[in-house]
Amino acid sequence: MTATDTQARSGISEGAILSVRGLVKSFGGLKAINDVSFEAEAGQVTAMIGPNGAGKTTVFNLITNIMPRDAGTVAFGGRDLAGLSAVKIAGFGLVRTFQSARVFPGMTAIENVMVGGHRLSRHSLPSQALWLSGARNEERRLRRRAEEMLELVGLSSFAETHATELPMGAQKLLEVVRALMAQPKLLCLDEPAAGLNDTETQELANLLRAIRSLGIPVLIVEHNMSLVMKVADRIVVIDSGAIIATGTPAEVQSNSRVIEAYLGKEGHAAS
Repeated sequence: MTATDTQARSGISEGAILSVRGLVKSFGGLKAINDVSFEAEAGQVTAMIGPNGAGKTTVFNLITNIMPRDAGTVAFGGRDLAGLSAVKIAGFGLVRTFQSARVFPGMTAIENVMVGGHRLSRHSLPSQALWLSGARNEERRLRRRAEEMLELVGLSSFAETHATELPMGAQKLLEVVRALMAQPKLLCLDEPAAGLNDTETQELANLLRAIRSLGIPVLIVEHNMSLVMKVADRIVVIDSGAIIATGTPAEVQSNSRVIEAYLGKEGHAAS
């Protein structure tokens, strides 16, 4: 059966790069995720929002099989991800970041970014170890791309700084561009604006728009409502482990259930 046939039978829209159906996850007697279903469309920024403890990061972990789900299906590019390791899923192009910045200690900022591109290396480990000409040329191309990425987020002056010495906000941006270096088919970002100041948040918004303009879809879990309303095409709202609304930013901002559960006065201010 082709991916198109699978989409038609399951009701998945033709433009969906990611389809989540009926996700359920319990911890002990508590149902943390209850029948969560949504899609991320190709070429769009899809945002998942909700109050603290709503289950947003748990959904991310279930999608990428970092934790097992009790029920439900996840399809990426028409492929069922059941039973696949997180590493295998990343190899298919579903690349994610984490809520807390994760940089490689002992490596500079540019080296951290270059690590993201090594997934796509065409040269074997022996050729890299022996530093053969093909491997050297590829490494130079990788470094040029990494330099461009750092410039894109205003971190080029910190290229040779050890990543752990950067402010937390800069480390978060570093993680985003490192994930982008892997040329994802879907970029999943978990709270990328956490710890960013206003300038860094604006740089992140510009980066997300640039990523979308390149045709790379983004799924973002975020608490910064101003950022979400600026960059998202579609928003999924989750509360107490269940989806309470989906729609455009304008539709979500005017939804009474969303306002009651999460936005409140902040939501009206953001509009």
